[in-house]
Amino acid sequence: VRCWSNIPFITVPLSRAHGKSFAHRSELKHAKRIVVKLGSAVVTRGDECGLALGRLASIVEQVSMLQNQGREMMIVTSGAVAFGKQRLRHEILLSQSVRQALHSGQNQLKDMAIPVLEARACAAAGQSGLMALYEAMFTQYSICAAQILVTNLDFHDEQKRRNLNGTLHELLRMNIVPIINTNDAVVPPPEPNSDLQGVNVISVKDNDSLAARLAVEMKTDLLIVLSDVEGLFDSPPGSDDAKLIDIFYPGDQQSITFGTKSRVGMGGMEAKVKAALWALQGGTSVVIANGTHPKISGHVITDIVEGKKVGTFFSEVKPAGPTVEQQGEMARAGGRNLAALQPEQRAEIIYRLADLLTDQREEILLANKKDLEEAETKGRRLALPLLKRLSLSTSKLNSLAIGLRQIAVSSQDSVGRVIRRTRIAKDLDLEQVTVPIGVLLVIFESRPDCLPQVSALAIASGNGLLLKGGKEAAHSNQILHHLTQEALSIHGVKDAVQLVNTREEVEDLCRLDKLIDLIIPRGSSQLVRNIQKAAKGIPVMGHSEGICHVYVDTDASVEKVTRIIRDSKCEYPAACNALETLLIHRDLLRTPLFDQIIDMLRVEQVKIHAGPKFASYLTFSPSEVKSLRTEYGDLECCIEVMDSVQEAVEHIHKYGSSHTDVIITENEKTAEFFLQHVDSACVFWNASTRFSDGYRFGLGAEVGISTSRIHARGPVGIEGLLTTKWLLRGDNHIVSDFSEHGSMKYLHESLPLPQRNTN
Repeated sequence: VRCWSNIPFITVPLSRAHGKSFAHRSELKHAKRIVVKLGSAVVTRGDECGLALGRLASIVEQVSMLQNQGREMMIVTSGAVAFGKQRLRHEILLSQSVRQALHSGQNQLKDMAIPVLEARACAAAGQSGLMALYEAMFTQYSICAAQILVTNLDFHDEQKRRNLNGTLHELLRMNIVPIINTNDAVVPPPEPNSDLQGVNVISVKDNDSLAARLAVEMKTDLLIVLSDVEGLFDSPPGSDDAKLIDIFYPGDQQSITFGTKSRVGMGGMEAKVKAALWALQGGTSVVIANGTHPKISGHVITDIVEGKKVGTFFSEVKPAGPTVEQQGEMARAGGRNLAALQPEQRAEIIYRLADLLTDQREEILLANKKDLEEAETKGRRLALPLLKRLSLSTSKLNSLAIGLRQIAVSSQDSVGRVIRRTRIAKDLDLEQVTVPIGVLLVIFESRPDCLPQVSALAIASGNGLLLKGGKEAAHSNQILHHLTQEALSIHGVKDAVQLVNTREEVEDLCRLDKLIDLIIPRGSSQLVRNIQKAAKGIPVMGHSEGICHVYVDTDASVEKVTRIIRDSKCEYPAACNALETLLIHRDLLRTPLFDQIIDMLRVEQVKIHAGPKFASYLTFSPSEVKSLRTEYGDLECCIEVMDSVQEAVEHIHKYGSSHTDVIITENEKTAEFFLQHVDSACVFWNASTRFSDGYRFGLGAEVGISTSRIHARGPVGIEGLLTTKWLLRGDNHIVSDFSEHGSMKYLHESLPLPQRNTN
């Protein structure tokens, strides 16, 4: 027997013992029976007199949606006192005599005092109206609701507790939503409280404990407590250093400070935490979240059930490592220390990492072998292109090491490079210098070789780095990250690169706008689109599609055409820089060159899709393309016919993705027209699309290929991971000295740049 609010309560439910609560947010989607507790601040209006009808309607809609999914929903609600107060105030005003109102004068009428309303009377007047409102709202979703009023005394009597339990189970069996509230009309008088301006508020703390009791009693999987704050903070919300606690563990309450309670109610956050911990010990998972914020209240309940990072999640399972928020802070601090190193020291770290890739190749390949075996045997057999990306080899590691050494060389003159110097006035000089962006989040799929590449670029540019790899490469990523931190340790900046191993959803990571400055996705077009959609306030560098074109002009060389097309399409068809659409000049149809192209594609087993114009020329055409804007990522491509280079440019602009586009021709004038007019990140003449790559460009490696028009475009190396800041050096200068009658004049003279280190 446990005691809660001075009331003995048996923690073991009547029918069976509780199971364990969910350990992770991602498991909340499996919750079957859910209690939603609505605090007074959620249900009532800002003037604390009457109900927040729009907010309440949104909550009912979410509860109805979950109920119609087959879940069993229960609501513990406040609001009867506020609703009753509204009705009684209205009645009192109407009962004033007309004569008294007329003789009092307008100003006196406006200031007329409303008598103090007894809270139990307010509750009695408000209960029926509150329930009628719930019934009307739930009826819109073809759901029946039932009211249950309880008092603390109902938990003293064993028979009453059994009756309550049986009633609730029967309502749930009939697909009815129970709406539970304390019977505030008959409870003992409360202590006076001024929050409701003359109305004593009853039982908010009791409603917190009531929700916890019912959750445990009814073997509930999840208790959602909605209040007017985002969740639990490590210090009072609103203070400068207050941070939302994502996951709260039993025992952590000693490390936090409770502030004042909500604008209405008796309990406050401390009561909610106690109730939550009590429910957690009884086997019920708990989330405390904001039910009043206009931007999230419309989906806060469904977001919680879907496992999204909303509010504070109470868990008994404490992870061994740091949280992702802590990792973000570590990466921020480590990145700043990294940027403060000398260029030679950053280069030394990268050289060390390159050496480790070759020295520890056996350990790396052994870990990679585990990933490949699990991909084959654990029921998640990957497609062949993904398996190829997942696989590491000695030659791949050697190539990685060579690329890293190139990065080390180029890192000597990256951070702190002066790119502009201006003399503003005498003894007032301005410099624009390169600096790191801050903290990068790189999300990558099935590409363990991406980890050391991106790490080296982050080190060279002085950026902190959060890495989120796919679970299919977990063993490979773990050893590669360990080696990266070993290299960073030689100059004491181990924390600058962090590997996220917690069960964080990508969508949740994309919301950490206070920790992350830039997101770089490396993976499928679907991954990139999902991240671009999920990112809230954080810029995303990358491309969602790689629809690359090769245009074969009428003046193309026979020797070059098949070589370039074969390499562009067949060398690595899953790459984002592989050929997807082949554009052929109309005059080349039914020529030996055209036949050679088709024969080569057939030999390479490339499936051909005909564009609309190409299909019109053929009696028996290949399957007509469903869309000219398709990234196949396999041995497939579309062929379309063009009347001119101008039409080819227009086609690329209409159907391309601004990634990489190629012209094959011996006509220099035509080639230059193509190069100047195609608006893509990479435009080539007589070269394979596959050259669009950071390593092949001499950047050492790339964090990705960007089709954005801001900051960085094309393969992104060190330069794309830098921004700038302005340094102004003066000597007692003030702006008023440069006014019309001031003593100084602007010079704005360009000064020579310091000589770059080219060694």
